[in-house]
Amino acid sequence: MSVLELRHLGPADMRYSSRTIGGTPAALSGDRLVYKLVRTSRLYEQIVQQIEESIVKGDLKAGDQLPAERELAQRFGVSRTAVREAVKALREKGLVEAYSGKGTFITDGTTQAVRQSLDLMVKIGQPEGSTHLAEVRAILEPEIAALAATRIQEPELATMREAVSVMDGAGQDPEAYIEADLDFHLALAEGAANPLILSLLDSIVGLLREQRLRIFRVPGGPDRGQLHHKRILEAVEKRDAEKARQAMRAHLSQVSEDSKTPVAKRTPGKQNH
Repeated sequence: MSVLELRHLGPADMRYSSRTIGGTPAALSGDRLVYKLVRTSRLYEQIVQQIEESIVKGDLKAGDQLPAERELAQRFGVSRTAVREAVKALREKGLVEAYSGKGTFITDGTTQAVRQSLDLMVKIGQPEGSTHLAEVRAILEPEIAALAATRIQEPELATMREAVSVMDGAGQDPEAYIEADLDFHLALAEGAANPLILSLLDSIVGLLREQRLRIFRVPGGPDRGQLHHKRILEAVEKRDAEKARQAMRAHLSQVSEDSKTPVAKRTPGKQNH
């Protein structure tokens, strides 16, 4: 479709609803959100600006789902790369959040503010900051697991299963393992069906990325983590709140111990196992 043809299209509703009908996103009634085609060298910045304006005006609200990357590219008349950069910028601003297998959603902006505040506190308070953060996690996550065992729905369970599968196949790829690890814990928090819990955990787990990377390099660390992930998943699938709580406590204990273990040095030409 040419630029001229796109110009003559009717007004397009750029949001999907987080509400679903029959398990699929229900399109909201449109006619209000109209975006201009963009042509300058910094295309993604113009996309960000237009979406920000829609949020400020209230046309896009917290919980609304953005269309898929391909559709956004078509509606803006740009490449998928420009859309990808725009979504990344919006995530950094705390205006959207992307969930694996579900899509990108408008947020209320508070999660990013909390994350930045906690990040600063931890950096200023090192080394005590990491210890304090681990204590908070130990308080929150066992109860999150217990709640999820009684409330979780199939989409979140599917995300957890997929995360475990990705971690199983991550091999020597720390980025793949760590991102799947984050997906696993965030899906569990989503399963607890409490938006405040999800916001709190989302703010905390991002701070533990460096700790996760360090544990990945500890001999046997990923394997031990996987053993606990699978026990947590099994307990949640069986709707056993107490076993889910105990499994998460055991996992966090293992994480604490591994975080104190010296990291093995890599030998050129060899891989750690």
